[in-house]
Amino acid sequence: MAQKSDPNSKLIAENRQARYHYAVEDTLEAGIVLTGSEVKSLRTGQSNIAESYASVENGELWLINSYIAAYKEAGVFGHEERRHRKLLVSKRELSRLWQAIGREGMTIVPLKMYFNDKGRVKLLLGIAKGKKMADKRETEAKRDWNRQKQRLLKQHS
Repeated sequence: MAQKSDPNSKLIAENRQARYHYAVEDTLEAGIVLTGSEVKSLRTGQSNIAESYASVENGELWLINSYIAAYKEAGVFGHEERRHRKLLVSKRELSRLWQAIGREGMTIVPLKMYFNDKGRVKLLLGIAKGKKMADKRETEAKRDWNRQKQRLLKQHS
């Protein structure tokens, strides 16, 4: 019998443009506080973190502007789709993040949202610095060259 993949550990949403727009220096895994209807909606894969960011406000870390679709079966007990969601990190990690964003040009960008092996929703955050247009062109040129190099190696072997 074929092995089934674990239904609990799966990717929910990914911010694919983050590594194009930002130079990610460090990553951090954080938990997220959700309601029941939000978790049910995430199990169906209806979310988007592409336009969201994380911010330290009043000594707590918050995920701002993330989208989790409304769960139809929740009825009146549903949730607001674009509410601020609290992120769970230790005090040491929070102080490290606060110092990192205190430097010029640094920001906290969500990279991936996923279910871990225990079925909990986790968010992979990146401490990043914004790229200038020249840096973006350089990254794109490297990626194109690597693709072309792979094609050439494949043809000649």
